[in-house]
Amino acid sequence: MGSRIGLSDHQVADLANFEESPAFSEVEKRVLRYATALTQTPANVTEELFNSLRDHFNSKQLVELTAVIAWENFRARFNRGFGIEAEGFMEGAACPVPAVAGSAKH
Repeated sequence: MGSRIGLSDHQVADLANFEESPAFSEVEKRVLRYATALTQTPANVTEELFNSLRDHFNSKQLVELTAVIAWENFRARFNRGFGIEAEGFMEGAACPVPAVAGSAKH
């Protein structure tokens, strides 16, 4: 799926470690930082982070970016609330999940 929207295989593989990955540009890393901040609970986006996005995106683009992130968070949380699980369309595909700071390793 990622390749259909313009992500390279390297980017998909490195998504969980995007900060250290050379596969992402600085702008892409800023967007991923923004998405991460909006996804956390509570959602805290620093003024510095948001303003760094203004250097690359106009107001309409920032509204669209924020809406897409918010929609995906809504969809994921809604599905979890009702116990809706994946349909298996990506069976065998990898989706690395970044480690949460402070979580215990098993």
